[in-house]
Amino acid sequence: MIVSTPLLVLSAVLVSYLIGSIPAASWLARSRGVDIRKVGSGNSGATNVLRSLGKGPAFVVAVFDILKGALAIWLARALHLPSEWVGICGVAAVIGHNFSPFLRFRGGKGVATSFGTITVLDPVAGAGAFVLGVAAMWLTRFVSAGSILGALTAAIVVVALGRPGWLTLVILFLAALLIWQHRSNIGRLTAGKESRLGEKVR
Repeated sequence: MIVSTPLLVLSAVLVSYLIGSIPAASWLARSRGVDIRKVGSGNSGATNVLRSLGKGPAFVVAVFDILKGALAIWLARALHLPSEWVGICGVAAVIGHNFSPFLRFRGGKGVATSFGTITVLDPVAGAGAFVLGVAAMWLTRFVSAGSILGALTAAIVVVALGRPGWLTLVILFLAALLIWQHRSNIGRLTAGKESRLGEKVR
């Protein structure tokens, strides 16, 4: 059985951060001659790829980004880390996505990677976030609104179901980080200037 030494734990967190920092959107766009940071919103995420390159590339990026969060959790569990550190590895993956060293510590807003992390940590919270988040996107055509509602749903679910303290704190942190990353979107939503799916970024 693997013993969770401090070095092993710190190594797992670092590897999780590096996994999360792989900029799939940027690298895929670059392979097609596009600098994702200079088009659309400038974010290295699936939504900007959708607007810039289309549905196929966006789907590939979304799946890859989801798997980054899931892989960080699976890795931590495979190493038999304590539950709290499993959660921290998931957080590290999301932070890596949002602040990637490959993109001068810029990145995406962490929606897909947060979803992958949350779903593997708590499938019920992940399912709730997915259903309400996608419903909001479909009804309003605002990706940001769906992302924010999904994050809030996950947070409400873990609190309402009385999940363990470490799990509740991890998901509350991820929800808060996602909402903070969308602060400019919130400003545009309240001002009626947010772009809907299918529209050019304003």
